[in-house]
Amino acid sequence: MAERPPLAAFRPSGPEFRDLVKLALPVAVVQMGLVSQGLVDTAMVGRVDAVELAAVTLGNLYFFGTSVFGMGLLFALDPLVAQAFGAEDHDQIRVSIQRGLVLSLILAVAVTVPMALAGPVFTLLRQPAEVVPVAAGYTHTLIAGMWPFYGFIVFRQVLQAVGRVSPIVWTIVLANVLNVFANWVLIFGNLGAPALGAIGSGWATAISRWFMWLCVLALTLPLLGPYLRRLHPDVMLRAPLWRMIRLGAPIGFHLFLEFGAFGAIGVAMGWLGATAMAGHQIAVNLAAFAFMIPVGISQAAAVLVGRAVGQGRPDRARRCGGGAVIVCCLAMTITAAVFLALPGELAALFTTEAEIAAVAAVLIPVAGMFQLVDGLQVVCTGALRGVADTFRPMIYNVLGFWLFGLPISLWFGFVRGAGPVGLWWGLAAGLGAVAVLLLRRMWTRFRGPLNRFALAGTG
Repeated sequence: MAERPPLAAFRPSGPEFRDLVKLALPVAVVQMGLVSQGLVDTAMVGRVDAVELAAVTLGNLYFFGTSVFGMGLLFALDPLVAQAFGAEDHDQIRVSIQRGLVLSLILAVAVTVPMALAGPVFTLLRQPAEVVPVAAGYTHTLIAGMWPFYGFIVFRQVLQAVGRVSPIVWTIVLANVLNVFANWVLIFGNLGAPALGAIGSGWATAISRWFMWLCVLALTLPLLGPYLRRLHPDVMLRAPLWRMIRLGAPIGFHLFLEFGAFGAIGVAMGWLGATAMAGHQIAVNLAAFAFMIPVGISQAAAVLVGRAVGQGRPDRARRCGGGAVIVCCLAMTITAAVFLALPGELAALFTTEAEIAAVAAVLIPVAGMFQLVDGLQVVCTGALRGVADTFRPMIYNVLGFWLFGLPISLWFGFVRGAGPVGLWWGLAAGLGAVAVLLLRRMWTRFRGPLNRFALAGTG
């Protein structure tokens, strides 16, 4: 029986730290750019009134609830392309990209139905009557951007896997400028356009998503063109396509369950009124913005671990995983300090209504308290994804969020009467439980053999 590597095997050297930071920084910038679109939407719609802001909150929760499983399916491209790139298997890169694009179209069509039914769903969930029609209209406008939303994810995951992220960075920067301008025109009725409020913000988002997809395609055509020009004969083979779905489905369920837990808290906030929901949205957006730092580290870990496995270098895979955990701890300590020190100032950036700002200012320090465990759970998930370990993280997500954290949220929020802050303390407990379970899984999995098995049988 082979001797298991000690803790020292996870200690990164200079090259691992350098490669991790070099990839994680631009990926984190991309993720922050994506989330900043939501921050801009929230800040600009928040200048209208609480109902419009609550509608954007509810609409975004529903959008991510219906689309996040598909995002997870496409995240299967991380280990597939990264391991193929490490092994210099260009045929596998080609077929993986093309399968991802086929899946993106199927997913865009599939989510249209639940998005179209947003109004009845919001009513069924007993959301405020004045919020439901506005939230449904906002959600319906997002349908127009579904295919480019998924198509952009395909190119983003592929470019990250091959270490070419500058086209994504430029695309996000330009898309954010466009989003601010389109929001200014369509929310407030500038340049002769009608003042559409939250609905205008939805149209601005859809326009930005089409721009993102077409822009990244134009910028990367010289690199990805050879993989796209001819349809690979194995793209639609049932068994390999099904294997890719089986690899991505646990990631999709994992993301769905995590977003679902936050979404359930958002629905519960709606029971407390539009003001509570609006304050919750401000705190969620700030937490999500900070969360993009460990998401960038997580995706960098998935890519670097996957490449190392493809190269047959398990020692480097372990060091990259360990380095990701260390960098995450350092980064999230800083964001936690900011949230704990400046809750009122951060809330004031998003609303001029004192009641909404007061709710947000109470929730932001709670977000600061769970920064570290939130970062650790996503970084461990990324490192495990690099070795195509996707099922256990999904199970741990169910245990931590749904069987532990969510019941605590509802108990604190309603039974104990703690209100919005009680709901958030339950989330913190769930995140802590998931982080502990995933750290243990990463320790166990990475001390065993790390072989290139994710690509076997994928065509």
